[in-house]
Amino acid sequence: QVKFVESGGGLVQPGGSLLLSCVQSEKTWGSRPIGWFRQAPGTGRRGVACFRPDDKSTYLRDAVKGRFTISRDAAKGTLYLQMNYLQPEDTATYYCAVAPHGASPGVFCTNYPFPEDYNWGQGTRVTVSA
Repeated sequence: QVKFVESGGGLVQPGGSLLLSCVQSEKTWGSRPIGWFRQAPGTGRRGVACFRPDDKSTYLRDAVKGRFTISRDAAKGTLYLQMNYLQPEDTATYYCAVAPHGASPGVFCTNYPFPEDYNWGQGTRVTVSA
């Protein structure tokens, strides 16, 4: 299974910025989308930003449009999430993931049937507070 190592989280004031990074053990994904998910305390994991490498299609959750940007460095096998104008409601643990099978980035971010034994990484914690 693909392994993920997320980093870049921390404590930031409202309006601040962070750049999250995710190094993946697999560098080629083809039609399989990759993306960032987040889980706030007491809630389920939700897709935030997803990207499909072969056609460059992208999905962003409405709550982060205009503030977050997803990108990747294929040569490094690294996925990024640039987060600007952070708000307290962005506080969560952020995880990256790649779909086991092909799908649109919108489906991957909103309604993907992850297997129960999906190998999530440790995530990186983002706290937005004054």
